Formats: sequence, C-alpha cells, structure tokens
Amino acid sequence: MPKEELEEEIENGVAFWGYEEDGRLLGVMGLQGVRDAWLIRHAYVRTDHQGKGIGGSLLRKLREEARPPVLVGTWAAATWAIRFYESRGFVQVSRSEKDELLLRYWRVLERQMEESVVLVQRGASPGGFRTSLEPRGNG
Repeated sequence: MPKEELEEEIENGVAFWGYEEDGRLLGVMGLQGVRDAWLIRHAYVRTDHQGKGIGGSLLRKLREEARPPVLVGTWAAATWAIRFYESRGFVQVSRSEKDELLLRYWRVLERQMEESVVLVQRGASPGGFRTSLEPRGNG
C-alpha cells in the first residue's frame, strides 16, 4: 500500500495493528468503526510467513477491540481469504445482503460490488439482518 493511501485510510478512521517478530513487521490488519459496525480492513501477512498463525493472532486482537457486528469485505476470487475468515467464525451473507452492506458501510464501485463478498461474524446482526446465516461456498 502506498504511503499516501495508508495516510488516507488512517485519516478515514482505520486503526492498524501490526505483528512484529525480531523487529520485522510480518503482518498488519486494520479496524474501522463505521456507523453501528466494525470493518476488518487491509489484512496482510508476508507471503513467507503465511500459515503460521499471524493473521489469526491479528484477527483475535481486532475482535477484542470491536463490538459485534464485525464485517469483512473481500474479493470473491480470494478463496483463501474467505476460508481464513470462515474458519474463524465468519459466514458469508447472501448476495442481496452483501449489496446492502457494501452500500451501507463501504465506498465501493459497481465493479467491486459485483466481484466482492461480505462476511459477518457468526451470530452478529448488522442493521437488522438475520442472525441465522449459514456458511456458503464449496462446503
């Protein structure tokens, strides 16, 4: 992420947490409060350190900081990211719910809406959406 974009995200209320080991930043994840929800933003772990629990540690920390509902938006093609969040208690919402949530909590282009998914922390009910969401996907 370019420095200017990072500064803009911080200006827009995204708080970033980092995971550091031996003075080296290995992962970052952001949290942004928007209206009555918390958004997980910009989750990155260095490629050579993925699968070692860094993303999970960061997500746990952010969930401690936030009150439900906690939402995550990501590209539908990012199946590894979707599996990561689903394995940690998030579920995908329906297509119509996704569109409503994207419009309510994010600033997105039409193309992004078409190619994105939204996941919500299991049991949370953002803005009146039902709480009995079941996981979607390949199983």
